[in-house]
Amino acid sequence: MKSFGQVLDLKNDPHMIKQYIHNHGQVRPEVSHALRDIGISKMRIFLIANHLFMYYEAGDDFVPERDFQAYTKFPRAQEWDLLMRTFQQKVPEAGPQDWWAPADLVFDLDW
Repeated sequence: MKSFGQVLDLKNDPHMIKQYIHNHGQVRPEVSHALRDIGISKMRIFLIANHLFMYYEAGDDFVPERDFQAYTKFPRAQEWDLLMRTFQQKVPEAGPQDWWAPADLVFDLDW
């Protein structure tokens, strides 16, 4: 099992941030199923101000750049992805191909 951290910003609009939080309290089961279907076993998203940090775990063969967007093969998950992108914006450190920018692991309590 591997763990991943990624960062993304929300548009800095209090109403949009509130709506983003509201939407995540009502995620459709099809979206959760789609994420599990691509191999993600655990996912958490944290928010401070308009900055998001996403932590997730997936199998050892999971490669985010290759595998993550495969969850959008499910129509409801694709709708979700497109809707969430209306609230989001890339962080300045994101590469040209990144939406959620990868964060480097610098400490693990189990090391």
